[in-house]
Amino acid sequence: MHKPHTRRHLLGGLTAAASALALPAWAQADKSIRFILPNATGSGVDAITRSAQPALAKALGNPVIVDNQPGAGGIVGLQALARSPADGFTLSVVSNNVVIFPSVYKSLPFDMPGDFTPIAVVGYTPVVLVVNAKVPASNSKEFIALLKSKNGDMTFASGGNGTILHLASEMFLDEAGVKARHIPYKGVGPMLTDLIGGQVDFATAALPSVQAHLKSGALKAIGVATAQRVPVAPEIPTFVEQGLPNYVVEAWFAVIGPKGLPAAEVQRVHAAVVASFADPTVKEAMAKMGNVINVAPADKAMPFFRSELAKYAQLVKKAGVELQ
Repeated sequence: MHKPHTRRHLLGGLTAAASALALPAWAQADKSIRFILPNATGSGVDAITRSAQPALAKALGNPVIVDNQPGAGGIVGLQALARSPADGFTLSVVSNNVVIFPSVYKSLPFDMPGDFTPIAVVGYTPVVLVVNAKVPASNSKEFIALLKSKNGDMTFASGGNGTILHLASEMFLDEAGVKARHIPYKGVGPMLTDLIGGQVDFATAALPSVQAHLKSGALKAIGVATAQRVPVAPEIPTFVEQGLPNYVVEAWFAVIGPKGLPAAEVQRVHAAVVASFADPTVKEAMAKMGNVINVAPADKAMPFFRSELAKYAQLVKKAGVELQ
């Protein structure tokens, strides 16, 4: 009689343990939620995530850890996310890069967006074209004239092949009808170091990542790639008003998870994102960076990713970006 009784208790204990392991994030408040960022420390996405980190932890009911994995322009971090269990404990904040990669890489270790669950398109960051302080140009007209005179010998940096910052520079060159040589870096941090040091001539960058360098005079802004001037930096003219009406780039950012994230968990995380970016402290931080916050509904996220994939495939082709 004791053996069946003991076996029942054993099975019950195993079932309870398995149930505990399968509990969603909200039911395990002592376990950390890891946000894998396929971007380097100091990038726009990194600054956004770290600014929202305390509010996200509060809204999600779990500690939040930021894990930067910027290798291969961001592919390493995305691969790590794709391989993570769909339990709500591993998420990511990503940029346009994720929908550009399929158009610039011959092969990827994941399917975009099939191996992921888009949760919330949060907003966008202004993109600004900057030059090192020694470049003898202060506006678009002067800079384009300088590029033409150098006949393709000037260099531009990016945080990696196929990133939004790479494509933004290529789009500028295409619109202006000029050429320059691309120098890819392993992240925004190293890119800015060499740009300030004069090893490269120019780059496009997320405004939050270069604000301090613009104020110090280490970098100069040629223009911002938005439709209207940015309230946080009203002194920087748009390229639209400088004679390039088609040069508008929105560097959006979004929260995603691994493929197969349960619908209830998607809604929970989406609600936490909405609450976090409505937090007064986070709103103030976003405004200071120049970020525009407008969290789209959860059911709009996947259709948006698919439409952006098609859009950037055309832009990559038009800009003549070589396959990697």
